[in-house]
Amino acid sequence: MTAPAKTANAAPHVMNTYGRLPFALSHGQGAWVWDTDGKKYLDGLAGIAVNTLGHAHPKLVPALHDQVNKLIHSCNYYQVPLQETLAAKLCELSGLANAFFCSTGLEANEAALKIARKYGHDKGIDRPEIIVYEKAFHGRSIATLSATGNPKVQAGFGPLVEGFVRVPLNDISAIEAQARDNPNVVAVFLEVIQGEGGINPATVEYLQAVRRVCDEKGWLLMLDEVQCGMGRTGKWFAHQWAGIKPDVMPLAKGLGSGVPVGAIVCGPKAANVFGPGNHGTTFGGNPLAMRAGVETIRIMEEDNLLANAATVGAQLSTTLKRELKNVEGFVEVRGHGMMIGIELARPCNELLGQAAEAGLLLSVTADKVIRLVPPLILTAAEADQIVAILVPLIKSFLAKTTP
Repeated sequence: MTAPAKTANAAPHVMNTYGRLPFALSHGQGAWVWDTDGKKYLDGLAGIAVNTLGHAHPKLVPALHDQVNKLIHSCNYYQVPLQETLAAKLCELSGLANAFFCSTGLEANEAALKIARKYGHDKGIDRPEIIVYEKAFHGRSIATLSATGNPKVQAGFGPLVEGFVRVPLNDISAIEAQARDNPNVVAVFLEVIQGEGGINPATVEYLQAVRRVCDEKGWLLMLDEVQCGMGRTGKWFAHQWAGIKPDVMPLAKGLGSGVPVGAIVCGPKAANVFGPGNHGTTFGGNPLAMRAGVETIRIMEEDNLLANAATVGAQLSTTLKRELKNVEGFVEVRGHGMMIGIELARPCNELLGQAAEAGLLLSVTADKVIRLVPPLILTAAEADQIVAILVPLIKSFLAKTTP
């Protein structure tokens, strides 16, 4: 089989929606991947926080083979027993009540927005409003794009959906003002750690305060854990560091270790908002996706990957801070566990290609933030390799005169 040509026009029939680097990945093993020319890369991106178990995991692959041999897809006209298995496990881990399965984080967030609106209508509010956040990212459908707090990705797609009230992150006075003055608010919708917005964590105190306000006002607290959930911070869900529970929790990305799986997990206040006919999906909850979710969680538990995410992630953050602390143009390292952002003083998108050339996959988000979201199987030695590759690149980049 001939490898694809490494040119800008390598895929002339694929719509031009991505600024792709000029190589294609061929296969992977653990936290490493190879391109079609045989070049090896340390995977610090994990498909954007998707490949929880890395690549070709020796426990996951046979389980997926087994499921493919049995049944890949079944529509939701029929019972899908693996849905109940995965839903029960997610409820056990979260302390919530039930789940709906879809295929992507966008779909999970879209469903959360529908739940909030129906919840408001069921309370007699004709034009329910949802509090959302500056720098947030919830997807690229028209509704999730409207909830997103990035004018650059919204540009050209107006008119946006109404019914959103935007506030800054970690400013509880802005929430309290809405509680005092806006009778149409029905929900607060936030990422526990903003991913695309630059790895911006909500503080423990802020999350606890928002939970309190939601309880006082009868609002839904909807926590988008699409990127920061599924063990990435060292707990199953990032909000658990604050000792709270949401009413609605969208999940996706790492839930299926690369097989597309999305979910909304609901607590008692939201669990029965949807009834038959209110929402649905063709591919969501299919047997292959459910098996991927069940096996991902089983392997994470067996291999103690939450502890690994916490300890190796802390090592990676600490080492990066130490190596960069006196470098002019370095702002800070932030995040939690294996969700790390390195903010620089100026846009650094060129580091994406430079890091790949040096054998490291990562991303740059919010223009100035290097994002590391490696597989949760990453070892301490591999974390040190990330630092050894990345720090010299950052220093060289920052040493250059700004154009």
